[in-house]
Amino acid sequence: MKKNTTVILVECALMIAMSTVLSMLKIFELPQGGAVTCASMVPLVLVSYRHGLNWGISTAFAHSLLQMLIKFNAPPTNTFGAFVAVIALDYVLAFTVLGTASFFGKPFKSRAVSVAVGSVAVTFLRFICSFLSGILIWGAYAPAGTPVWIYSLTYNGSYMLPEIVITAVVAVILIRVLDRVDHRVPKNA
Repeated sequence: MKKNTTVILVECALMIAMSTVLSMLKIFELPQGGAVTCASMVPLVLVSYRHGLNWGISTAFAHSLLQMLIKFNAPPTNTFGAFVAVIALDYVLAFTVLGTASFFGKPFKSRAVSVAVGSVAVTFLRFICSFLSGILIWGAYAPAGTPVWIYSLTYNGSYMLPEIVITAVVAVILIRVLDRVDHRVPKNA
């Protein structure tokens, strides 16, 4: 039996809320933004696997707007282009790509491998967004004599590498649990 749209919508809203709360639970945070969180990207990855690409992208996009409202970091330049680039790279694209995890995991038959690959792929894409933002916008913070790309790579890599590992591991564990729970729920529920 196909899931009711209202049930899926409620689950997606709960995943946005859960992702938002988890993003506030930080293991460590860097001064210009970026943090290692308690698996804050996992709920968005799970939506993609549980309900498909359209629900995943929509949910992740809504989360991106919420993140921007909660903790917008103004760029170190006063141009309109930098402002738009920060919105696109640090928020909208960076978080919306998380909803595409099932697309990247699709070629793999094993559910665990699929979720692991999809999680790593989308969190790596989020890193690329942050890396490009660091080069194009936040390079003013690079120490004198340090190439901007190296600064961006080390700054963003310092929090995104742990986030990639945390997201992949927790997503694989939770998808197994959720799959077991789904099989136990009666079809007419």
